[in-house]
Amino acid sequence: MLNSSVHADANSNDHVTAPPPDLESVLNTKSTNEKMTTAKPKTTTLKHSYTIPCTSAFRDQVGLLAERRKVNVADLARSVLLMVSDADISKFSDPGDPKSDDRETVILKSGPSKGRPWRRKPRLQVRMAPGYDVFHIRKALNLALYMEEGKAQIRIDTADTLQAQIDATEQMRREAEEKAKQQSVNHNLPETMEEIDRLRAMVSVLSFEPLSEGILDRGDALHILGFSPKTYPDRSELRARFRMLATIYHPDGKYGSHERMSQLNQAMEVLRYAS
Repeated sequence: MLNSSVHADANSNDHVTAPPPDLESVLNTKSTNEKMTTAKPKTTTLKHSYTIPCTSAFRDQVGLLAERRKVNVADLARSVLLMVSDADISKFSDPGDPKSDDRETVILKSGPSKGRPWRRKPRLQVRMAPGYDVFHIRKALNLALYMEEGKAQIRIDTADTLQAQIDATEQMRREAEEKAKQQSVNHNLPETMEEIDRLRAMVSVLSFEPLSEGILDRGDALHILGFSPKTYPDRSELRARFRMLATIYHPDGKYGSHERMSQLNQAMEVLRYAS
């Protein structure tokens, strides 16, 4: 039999030598052993589950946005966190925590109270890489909503666009300096200086201080009305000046003064009799 020709009897002193294996068999055997002993490296990415408290309205808006984009909420947050700097996200508005009367009802799925309803704060549950702050993620999701509504945009600047911004800023600075120089030149023109003197005179007239002893003579009356004591204005000039000052100092007006109005009337009485 075949078996007897390959395997020697236990009591026999004869030894049977098997033929040497060929090269192909050796290579195949080695390859098989390597496949069995070499384990494939496992590629796993650690993720952390974040519970983000938020209002019901915010939760629903984020959920609808994720549904429209055919992604999950974590994908929305990751996209913003990857494209926007941490500093800009930190400065963005936080939608805030829910109010005390804003709650959602869920059915417990495990534990002694399994199957019972439980009211809790509304929340978003996302799985992302560890190390983020829940409020930072909430701001990122809020920024995603703003971008979806067109209220916020991400601008990509290249070296050319940045240089264009620098050039535009420099041009605005030069134009502002030129305008300031032109205004300085205009202020020194004779017409401008004359107008300034006229306005100063008007301010001086309008801001007269009442005389402590009242109107004693014609000079006091002219002073109150803003004329030099040595001048002789006619009746029309006196009436025009009185009306202008009375409009300002009438007690019912915004800058009204009973004392100033009283002296204006006294001044007109003195000048009426003096003329």
